[in-house]
Amino acid sequence: MKVALALLLLLFASPAFAVDPSEVLPNPALESRAREIGRALRCVVCQNQSIDDSNAEVARDMRRAVRERLTAGDNDAAVFDFMVARYGDYVLLKPPFKSGTLILWLGAPLVLLIAGGALLIAARRRKTIVPPPPLSDEEQRRLDSLLKG
Repeated sequence: MKVALALLLLLFASPAFAVDPSEVLPNPALESRAREIGRALRCVVCQNQSIDDSNAEVARDMRRAVRERLTAGDNDAAVFDFMVARYGDYVLLKPPFKSGTLILWLGAPLVLLIAGGALLIAARRRKTIVPPPPLSDEEQRRLDSLLKG
């Protein structure tokens, strides 16, 4: 039972093993920089998952490109510039706020505002339910006799 639980936990922890040991750079300082950059770049296949956490083949290629650029002597900004030039601003998990990325920043709040407005309009158009008139004395006596009997 414990073995099955351990295997199940390993299955859910698979993103933790996304960086293959063969990808790790021998220089710990460069590897640390590569991991930091990898946590800031979005996997273009996995949506909101960093390339450091993704097992996708394209994320593996992106990690390899980051490590190649660092090994070639690029600084962090040059690596980010290279990845943005190749994949666009979408590759950044925190894209810059500019005209080309407005949809990334304002898309979700805009959808929420539109949905909220639609709900408000629908709520105002609903007909109010008028409560029925109270029972007359005769109807109340009949109801009481039915409930007692």
